[in-house]
Amino acid sequence: MAKKKERKKGYSQKDKKVDNQLKDMSIPDVPGMDELPKEAREKLKEIKKKLEKFKAKVLEKFDKYIMGITLMPPPKPKEGEKINKDLVSVLLLVDDSDSKKMSKQELRSKLAAIIENIAKEIDKNIVTDTIILSELWQNCYDAKYELLQLISMSAPIYDKGMLTAIKIAEIHKTMVLKKFEKYIVSYVLAGSLIQGRATKTSDIDVWIVIDDTDVKKMSRAELKDKLRAIIIGMGIEAGDITGIRNKLNIQVYILTDFWDSLKEANPIIFTLLRDGVPFYDRGIFMPWKQLLKMGKIKPSTEAIDMFMSSGEQMLKRVEHTLKGIGMEDIYYAILTPSQAALMLYGIAPPAPRETSELMREIFVKKEKLLEDKFVDILDNNIKIRKDIEHGEKKELTGKEVDQLLADATKYLKRIKRLFSQIEKIKEEEDMLKIYDNVITIIRDVFKIEGIEKVDDLSIVSMFEDELIAKGLIPAKFLRTLNDIIKAKKDYEEKKLTKQEVESVKKDSGAFIKFLIEYIQRKRGRELDRARIRIKYGNKYGEVLLLDKVAFIFHDIDKEEKEISKANIAEDGKLENIEKSSLEEMEKTLAKIEIPGKVFIKEKVFEDLKTLFGKNVEVLVNY
Repeated sequence: MAKKKERKKGYSQKDKKVDNQLKDMSIPDVPGMDELPKEAREKLKEIKKKLEKFKAKVLEKFDKYIMGITLMPPPKPKEGEKINKDLVSVLLLVDDSDSKKMSKQELRSKLAAIIENIAKEIDKNIVTDTIILSELWQNCYDAKYELLQLISMSAPIYDKGMLTAIKIAEIHKTMVLKKFEKYIVSYVLAGSLIQGRATKTSDIDVWIVIDDTDVKKMSRAELKDKLRAIIIGMGIEAGDITGIRNKLNIQVYILTDFWDSLKEANPIIFTLLRDGVPFYDRGIFMPWKQLLKMGKIKPSTEAIDMFMSSGEQMLKRVEHTLKGIGMEDIYYAILTPSQAALMLYGIAPPAPRETSELMREIFVKKEKLLEDKFVDILDNNIKIRKDIEHGEKKELTGKEVDQLLADATKYLKRIKRLFSQIEKIKEEEDMLKIYDNVITIIRDVFKIEGIEKVDDLSIVSMFEDELIAKGLIPAKFLRTLNDIIKAKKDYEEKKLTKQEVESVKKDSGAFIKFLIEYIQRKRGRELDRARIRIKYGNKYGEVLLLDKVAFIFHDIDKEEKEISKANIAEDGKLENIEKSSLEEMEKTLAKIEIPGKVFIKEKVFEDLKTLFGKNVEVLVNY
């Protein structure tokens, strides 16, 4: 009884509060725990109880900052040290995104010290490692993925969603790289988790970029379709392995499409580059991310907007700085929007000394969009700054700074209007490019379907009769084609609106992409009809019969392809066999029509025996 009273006396209200929290935040039992020996079972129960108490106390004090607490694999002992089997290693992930009163490292140090003391009070064998989120992401930016691998092997005790995302993404990444490392350019975690808007049930967004620049045996569309299906299947498997039920939302891009989206200033791609964290990168994603951050990816809308908005921001700052140093900000306040205007027009950002000259040459003289007096303001600004830099002008008077500021304000206001003028010109140019591209690709589709000549007036009716009605092209694209032709007509009649241009831009991208992939697939199927697969011994070869020339692959499984070329005689015999290359075959394919039907003559079989041996076998329907 004495012992019981003594314990009751030392039992504070704070301890009671912690015990109540434990009931609501219990740690799951270890799978198979009941099958363990009694001693091991009791030890696990004791560890579980201590970890529950540790978790409750940490959350009571720092709930706002703690993103996750997880039981880590035992740390490797240093050389010469004995393994301490009683140590329990715990990692705490801390959200430092709104750290304003102190530096991130100071926040980490203070939290780590307090958390370490809480652990020691409960059990000296609980070893804690406090990691701030920005530190974890910086490791990823620096291609240091060891911590991600450890988290993937850990057992979460408490999680707001980030540990779950890291765990399943890291396991999925490992599966993907094991099978397709040659093709994977980047594996990136993105979405609401990275932006700080996630909940425990949020989807886990990952982006994978596949290198298709060296694809030879299939079209890029086929490569994307095949790898995408397998990679998404691996995502389901990773969910089964981890038991994580949050949807793993996987987006797969081939590198050429990703690059096209980047050039077109696709907002989704820019959001990915801006917020995404690479879990694997072959040296492409991070340079792009840094270039975007620097505003160097051009002529993207995001980069242009950054240049433009910098002017207003700097002017506001100038008003609160000393007049003596205001010149520098005024200079850049009108220089960077001028460079942005030239970028929007389609010219790479020029050097400062060339900017005013180009502004006058293009916008004043050529396009007649800008008055000469505004370029005089830019000239004067550049001259004054140069004089100060070279020591020819020692100081600026208050009156001079006021005049520079007033001129810069007028200049910036006028440049904003210039942007609208340039955008209108570009919209009309884009409209014409879209029209030309779509009509050209449709003619290519007609050509592979055996329709040689179609005049402009008949193109819509032929598109409907020969492609839509026969089920070759989805019906929705007929409306897109009509919208593009109407926009072209409105442009010629000077009735084209901005809304019309935006609508056509939005719909034409999917239309053009579908037509290109249709051509690629059609050409790929035609190519298969012209291909003979050969088996000789344990090896496989191929012969591609193209009109009057044949290409011979001696061993298709060999990394360094041995390719020969031969002329096809009238009787089918392969003549003048000589060494060739993939590049020569690609050039030949681009120039000739792939035969719709291929007939194999007796002489070809005789030559196959000469090339591959008398026991050669021809595979059918492979």
